[in-house]
Amino acid sequence: MRLIFITLLALILATVVGLGATWITATRGTDLGTLTIGSWTARPRIGTADVDPYSRATIARSGELPIGTGDGIAFSATTDDKKRPLDGRCDVIVSGVTPPARFWTITLYDRKGHLVANSLQRYGFTSEEIVRNSDGSFELRVAARARAGNWLPTGGIERYALMLRLYDTPVGVATRTQRDAPMPSIATAGCS
Repeated sequence: MRLIFITLLALILATVVGLGATWITATRGTDLGTLTIGSWTARPRIGTADVDPYSRATIARSGELPIGTGDGIAFSATTDDKKRPLDGRCDVIVSGVTPPARFWTITLYDRKGHLVANSLQRYGFTSEEIVRNSDGSFELRVAARARAGNWLPTGGIERYALMLRLYDTPVGVATRTQRDAPMPSIATAGCS
């Protein structure tokens, strides 16, 4: 009787640990195959047949449609370059240049992956509409209150994520450093 009880307890414990680990991995993801440049993070293999099983489970759970490797790559950022979380009550400046790409978008999402609601219905910028400096660089202000130039409203939410999608770009699985893919910097300028 004691052997049956111990075996049953071990099976229940193994089931709870296995399901718990699976749930955590499917909701938070893993760092397998992750490319990090500055504050920006991407998973170049996520749109390929070589995607790891944990990322596949995360995609299935979220319903996300990843960009295929032949189409481009998506980078996300949830912190600035000093590792401070992006705060919608603060002014955050995204500046510099992007890696070579035929087209790119930068979009603002809440931490659940939804577009951030705002009265202007302005959710992001594209490479065709952003105002650039004479050297090709740009400066984008992400803030709760209106700012001159390229401004993306946060609606005052506490935490958000930025998504930079590069289409038809050489950036991908072989990319490793800032020199390979010059990413825009992210700096928190101040809070209101």
